[in-house]
Amino acid sequence: MYSTSMLRRFFCFNAAASSSVAPSSSSAAAAITSKKKSLVFLGSPQVSATVLDALFNASAEPSSSFEIAAIVTQPPSRRDRGRKMMPSPVAQYALDRGFSADLIFTPERAGEEAFLSSLRALQPEVCITAAYGNILPTKFLNIPPLGTVNIHPSLLPLYRGAAPVQRALQDGVKETGVSLAFTVRALDAGPVIAREIVEVDEQIKAPDLLALLFAEGSKLLVHKLPSIFDGSAKVNAEPQDDSKVTLAPKISPEESWLSFDEEALILHNKVRAFAGWPGTRAKVLVVDDKSSNRNILELKIITTRVGPDDKVQDNDVNDITFVEGALVFPCGGFTTLEVLEVQLPGKKVTTAAAFWNGLRGQKLKTL
Repeated sequence: MYSTSMLRRFFCFNAAASSSVAPSSSSAAAAITSKKKSLVFLGSPQVSATVLDALFNASAEPSSSFEIAAIVTQPPSRRDRGRKMMPSPVAQYALDRGFSADLIFTPERAGEEAFLSSLRALQPEVCITAAYGNILPTKFLNIPPLGTVNIHPSLLPLYRGAAPVQRALQDGVKETGVSLAFTVRALDAGPVIAREIVEVDEQIKAPDLLALLFAEGSKLLVHKLPSIFDGSAKVNAEPQDDSKVTLAPKISPEESWLSFDEEALILHNKVRAFAGWPGTRAKVLVVDDKSSNRNILELKIITTRVGPDDKVQDNDVNDITFVEGALVFPCGGFTTLEVLEVQLPGKKVTTAAAFWNGLRGQKLKTL
């Protein structure tokens, strides 16, 4: 990986190098004088790299009418156990593809004047955003004449906001999708160019669904790029129906607790929705009949399924049992949640069977 000093050379606009104004004049001139249309991509996490990969591949086609003039991403951050300064997944992917480090911008805020000056110098026809993670001010949106297009992982106007995939799974939707929409100052409210519907498997978790939606969004974007560049997408884009808007607010860690007073399906959907981050947690009571010890244990619930209702016994409504490889939690409405994988604090994810064997005959109860 790169040292901090190397990162300062690679990235034009981190905290230590925000005084940089523009890429080299030769790079800017090449982008401006090229016959191909100029595109700037904005994205940060791994799912954004999927979109960037599709754009790189499409731009390399002999018939391509565009090139990627620059990439905008979040500044390097401390990640992983070593807490080393590391570039965003998008920046790392771009470097691995041989993209010029001089044309990877990492402003703290997209409204920084030095960054905007560099962007204006590149004269992009259009900007594409995919999970960039930064608010785009009007000064930014005014730069590309053909607009800024966002890949949003929902069927807009449904699930506008920071957590569309998580909130959709939490609601137990049977289908969702991905939208291409022009970016406006109001959150996720711009006219929609196209949508792609995706069926939702009842066991899929948020990280996997997010990856699937951005993969589909990449294909949709590449298909629609010609109409975006010729201006017809802007003319034909469909205004959103504000009467059908639903919101997908940011998730807080406090939401991660499970309450077994709720029905099993609600809890199962929450486990799927919050997988990855912040996860779902539950407190259970460990009872040792031999010593009369009773301890509260905090578990991270990793994988679940909704169990049959006939596993609930009226006289043991708080007892957690082990049946056919699953911890069976009694839930509200005489429903059961089957927990297949758990994680103890500071430990690795383990199967329900391994966890149950580790109890050595102690009993579990819900709180």
